[in-house]
Amino acid sequence: MTPLPDCFCPADGTRVPAGSLAWCCPACRGPLDLDFAPTPAPLKSLAGRVNSLWRYAECLPLASPTVSLGEGRTPLVPLKDGISAKLDFLMPTLSFKDRGAVLLAELALRLRPRRVIADSSGNAGTAIAAYCARATLPCTVYVPDGTSPKKLEQIEAHGARTHVVDGDREATARAAREAADEEGTFYASHVFNPYFLHGTKTYVHELWEDLGGRLPDVIVVPVGNGTLLLGAALAVAELHSAGLIDRRPALYAVQAAAVAPLARAWDAGADDLVGVTAMAPTFAEGIAIPRPPRARQILRAVRESGGGFLTVTEDQIRHAQRDLASQGLYVESTGVACWAAVRDGSLGERSAVVPLCGAGLKTGLASA
Repeated sequence: MTPLPDCFCPADGTRVPAGSLAWCCPACRGPLDLDFAPTPAPLKSLAGRVNSLWRYAECLPLASPTVSLGEGRTPLVPLKDGISAKLDFLMPTLSFKDRGAVLLAELALRLRPRRVIADSSGNAGTAIAAYCARATLPCTVYVPDGTSPKKLEQIEAHGARTHVVDGDREATARAAREAADEEGTFYASHVFNPYFLHGTKTYVHELWEDLGGRLPDVIVVPVGNGTLLLGAALAVAELHSAGLIDRRPALYAVQAAAVAPLARAWDAGADDLVGVTAMAPTFAEGIAIPRPPRARQILRAVRESGGGFLTVTEDQIRHAQRDLASQGLYVESTGVACWAAVRDGSLGERSAVVPLCGAGLKTGLASA
């Protein structure tokens, strides 16, 4: 079995040895990154490989998967004016979170913890629950009060316990992190654990392959905790360093105007969050994160790409969801945020791809 790479703290450089159940930097309690710099395989060598994200084996920190559900390789379809959509809601658990969840479940199998816990507003929790079921690992998912009943139903259907926290998404994360410090616990955090980012980066590797060895001018992603954006930045860096692309696409991050701490920091020209962002009701519940732990990394990745931030109103989200449905694509309200941001031509004539991250059946239609 291939040895696991070490983790390190991007803020202060503290190293965490491979095989540890430590879920954060022991010095500053911040999220960890992986000491892993792979070289992607050239395009022609991918022909005939397994039709899942595991076809990019050279770029993944784990090999020989045992719990795969065939995740990845989602379709790319045109919408209009050079903008295409990647249908990541067609994953096994109906959201893009499967890309990272399968890596966390594989890692947990190798570390053999007493239990697995996660915290989520829904989609990450359902993905972790499903892959833990596949791996026969006991799992508890902490969710905020008010989480979609359909998402709770899906988590519990996979055999995981739900721990409903009387509070918002931030309170849920705090409760889970307290439990994560207990001995023998694997914290399957899609925010703190870097393996999750190395799963989400396959989104861009697939774009590169499906577009014949190139990437669009712009990659647009919804951002709450930033796991898809940071994964995209990883993949772009890998492909560029290997000489497999000659230019880097601009990364555009989309937030709901109701909860937009990163967009506010961006507008202020700051390197980190500024002020305090209060939680407000939004249809885009999956990206309503007032204090993302990887804020500095997200802002830096967008800045280095030459991209920017876009915000969308509740009316824009509602109209975009119905617009996609009229085109045959029934997407949850968080998952339509990127289309809401760019469908009226804000990117000009540049080519772009937006992710449709979760199925509409998870939340239903956004209503006035």
